[in-house]
Amino acid sequence: MEFDLAAIDPAPLFALSLVPYLFFLHWAGQCRSISKTALLGFQLTLLFVVVTIAAAVIALRCCDAELVDIDALHGGAEAFLTLGNAVLVWGLLRQTPEEVNNS
Repeated sequence: MEFDLAAIDPAPLFALSLVPYLFFLHWAGQCRSISKTALLGFQLTLLFVVVTIAAAVIALRCCDAELVDIDALHGGAEAFLTLGNAVLVWGLLRQTPEEVNNS
């Protein structure tokens, strides 16, 4: 019996992966050692996921193509990831050593 990995639909796994990330965002919101700016960066990463899903649906419905084939939509979605990463790094770099708890 041969097992074909290409036949597996990754969408349910992708949706399930959002659950621990939402728990992480909740925990990060309660944590005092993560700056508000860094938390915003993590939240923008979630916004990137939402924008990417919307862009993929638009590409499929309007252009009958995959998201990777429509450069404007793909680049626009990836811009949200870049924004989220930039805000996250900015928030982490702005933290003072007193705010960081390494224990």
